[in-house]
Amino acid sequence: MHDAAIHQVDYRNDLQGVNVRIFVFEYVTGGGMLDETVPASLTYEGDMMLRALINDLAEIPNLHLTTLRDARLDEPDWGADVHYVYNEDDFRRGWQELLGEADAVWPVAPETGERLERASRQVVNAGKLLLSSRPDAVRVAASKLRTAVRLTQHGLPMVPTYALQDCPRDIASCWVVKPDDGVGCLGAHICRDEQELACMAAKESSGEVYVAQPFIEGVSGSLCLLCRDGEARLLSCNRQRVVVSNDEFHLLGCIVGGLADGHAGYARLARGVAAAMPGLWGLVGVDFIASAQGPLVLEINPRLTTSYLGLRDSLGENPAALVLNLIDGGDLAPARTHASAAIDVSLEADRVA
Repeated sequence: MHDAAIHQVDYRNDLQGVNVRIFVFEYVTGGGMLDETVPASLTYEGDMMLRALINDLAEIPNLHLTTLRDARLDEPDWGADVHYVYNEDDFRRGWQELLGEADAVWPVAPETGERLERASRQVVNAGKLLLSSRPDAVRVAASKLRTAVRLTQHGLPMVPTYALQDCPRDIASCWVVKPDDGVGCLGAHICRDEQELACMAAKESSGEVYVAQPFIEGVSGSLCLLCRDGEARLLSCNRQRVVVSNDEFHLLGCIVGGLADGHAGYARLARGVAAAMPGLWGLVGVDFIASAQGPLVLEINPRLTTSYLGLRDSLGENPAALVLNLIDGGDLAPARTHASAAIDVSLEADRVA
């Protein structure tokens, strides 16, 4: 379905009245990984994001919240009706049931393996209000190669990104190789010579598609945007706490609002990203390197990200309410110029990240 058709579905005035039903779906804790052992780090992060989002939505009048829950996990104590799922068939039935009952759906899922795109398309095809980025925008953002092409076409600063087999070996002595549709630090590996690049290239024979980006010195950062129809409000500029161990990257957390300098430049970048990808909607993350040449985009996350955990305290506003305000044509203009406080978000529970 193209963006024009999606637009007609998404901007109906649906959220007026009593007991509007919103299905909040977090992939990891909501049964998306029932057929495998879920890493404790992913469960911890997913649970924290889901809890924060549901708590924010629960403060808004006239909303009835539902969610799916992997039955292997602890019983939550937040304000939503929980549908437990025990196996894959149960998950599919639960998804269809809550989707059918909902007026709107807020999916939080990885782009990997087209998971977020498929979920978003199902929401749109069911005629429900999608409270996140449009499927076509998710498809572009899910691929680092497609993202690089789109942003470069619009003159935006992007870390040079190549298909692994095509990377020009002579422009860098050190490369970061990662899955094209990977999320964050997962699967990213530093390659320091031809032999290491060849080893990563051999993994592509298993069907995984990798990209190579030159290793660039700088501060790891992210932007949190509020987007609609090619426009963006910059909500926060965040410093990411990333460490390298055995040539692999690990995200230990972030400081929401931790990058106060250069805000005007980050705001221009936010507007440029939204204009280049007008299907971005609601909360969007942009990962970048603050290099000596300025910010260079690494990837776009067309969904709620970890920074949400500190966003409310940093902004002094309810981020979920800002998103719902977009539906009826609410103003994107900021109440203040940038996040007012630096909030530390840790993902180091039990030393997992």
